[in-house]
Amino acid sequence: MIIETRSELEAGTALGSKLKYIGARAIRTELKGKKLHKTPSRATIERVVKEAEMTRSKEPVIKISYPHLKANQPYQLVQVDIVPHYLKGGTRAACFNAIDVFSKYPTGKAYPQRRSVDACEFLILVWQEIGVPHYTQVDNEGCFSGGTTHQRVLGKVVRLALSVKTQLLFSPVYHPKSNAQVERFHQDYNLHVWQDTYLSDFKQINRQAKIFFANYRHSTHHSALKGQTPDQVHSLDPGHKLKSTFSLPTTKQPLYAGRIHFLRKVDPDRQVSVLNVLWAVPSAVPNQGVWVTIDFKPTKTTLSIYDQAPGSAHRHCLKTHPFPLSEPVLPIPDQRLNQIYVNHNPT
Repeated sequence: MIIETRSELEAGTALGSKLKYIGARAIRTELKGKKLHKTPSRATIERVVKEAEMTRSKEPVIKISYPHLKANQPYQLVQVDIVPHYLKGGTRAACFNAIDVFSKYPTGKAYPQRRSVDACEFLILVWQEIGVPHYTQVDNEGCFSGGTTHQRVLGKVVRLALSVKTQLLFSPVYHPKSNAQVERFHQDYNLHVWQDTYLSDFKQINRQAKIFFANYRHSTHHSALKGQTPDQVHSLDPGHKLKSTFSLPTTKQPLYAGRIHFLRKVDPDRQVSVLNVLWAVPSAVPNQGVWVTIDFKPTKTTLSIYDQAPGSAHRHCLKTHPFPLSEPVLPIPDQRLNQIYVNHNPT
C-alpha cells in the first residue's frame, strides 16, 4: 500500500493534477484516507520507499551566496511563506505565515488553496496587521509570481504591492535560507498549532493559530529582542498600515510607479531568469547570486542587475536592460495613499 500510494502521488504530480508532495508525510496522509487497520509511521514509510528504490538520488549541492538585506528596524522587511499541512481526513491546507524580520511580529492564515487571489487577500491581512513594510519578501510560488507560462507577466500580487507602495522581493528559487526568519517561524507555528492536534476544518486551524499568534507577539523568548516582546519592539515605530476597510479590487489594477526585486542565480551562459525571460549579464560569473530590480517609471521602465543588495557599501550595477511594457505606468497620488493608509506620513 505504501508503494502503491507513492506511485499514485508521483503520477498525480507528473500529470499536474496534484501538488508536488510525495514524501512520507503526504503518503501517510493518503493512507489515513484509505482507512487501513493501522497506519504506518513516517519512519516505516521512509524505510519501505527506500527499500523499494523509489527515492531520488540527490544532485550535488552548489553553495551560492545571494545578496541579502540587513533589517535594523521594524517595517523594513517582512517575509512571507506558505507551509503545507493536512486536515483530519486528508484535505490539504495552505498555511500562509508572515513575520517582520526585525521585530519578530507575526501573523498568518490558512486557506484551502494557494491561488493568486488567496495570496492577495493574505498580503492585505499582513499589511493591515503587521503594516506596510519597505520590502515584502515572497517565494516563487505561482500564486505570487504569476506562474511559469507567460513571459513578463505582471500578475495580481505585483500590481497590488505597487498600489500600496511596498517593494516585492522574490526569494531565490529553491533556497529557503534566504527566507530564514519565516522558515524558522514555521517551526514554532507547526509545534503550537498542529503538533498533537487534530484539526478538521479551516475555522479550527485559524482559531488555534490566532491564540498562538497572540502568545507569540507577547513572548520574551527572543534573545535578539533583549527581553522585549515582538509587540513592544514593533510598536516603537508607528509605521503605517492599510485601513481595515481596504479590500482586494475587483477590477484589474493599473501599474503604479515603484520597484520589484528578484534574487537570482547566474546560469552557465551568464544569464538570469526573471519573469520567464532570460536576461544577459556578461560581467557576472556562473552560479553568482545577484539582485535584480525592475524600476517602473512613467517615463521608462528598466531591469537592472546588481552584485549586492541595496545599502551595501560596494554595490555595482552589472547590467541594465529596457523592460518593455504594453501599458502605461502611473504615479501614485498622495490622495490615494491618504485613502488606503490608517496614518499617512508623506515623509
